[in-house]
Amino acid sequence: MDHPTVAAVLPHRYPFLLVDRVVEISAGKRIVALKNVTINEPFFVGHFPDRPLMPGVLICEAVVQTGGILARSSVDPAAETAVPSQLPAQSPHRLAMLTGLDRVRFRRQVVPGDQLLMEVEILRRRGTFWKMQGTARVDGQVAAELEFTVVDVDQESETPA
Repeated sequence: MDHPTVAAVLPHRYPFLLVDRVVEISAGKRIVALKNVTINEPFFVGHFPDRPLMPGVLICEAVVQTGGILARSSVDPAAETAVPSQLPAQSPHRLAMLTGLDRVRFRRQVVPGDQLLMEVEILRRRGTFWKMQGTARVDGQVAAELEFTVVDVDQESETPA
């Protein structure tokens, strides 16, 4: 799944679209995605000017966005392989909204030039709630680990289905 398709599946836009490419996806099970971290990221201006570090909260956000793509692809299999022009406009789409982060651990700093490899798998699904587990790695080293919960909502009403 290339960047235009990712942008068609997620509602986020620059500078908050934090998934560049999906390299592997198995709907209903797991996903692997990439985020290329460049010095041009707007957060590096203030975090920190003399030693740029990707904020941990944005590492978590990138992992959760990856989980959102997995959830969308799990309920709408066409999203897994669709060309952006084949997807309907954003408004009728379902959206995975973050409801909780658990067991977050940061193990390695992420700096400009790094490539985050994000892996997410579904632990369980109960109705519109999804419990997922994610890991962000750089060069095979774990940068962050987390569990998170998302709820499937209608983008127009912002309420669970």
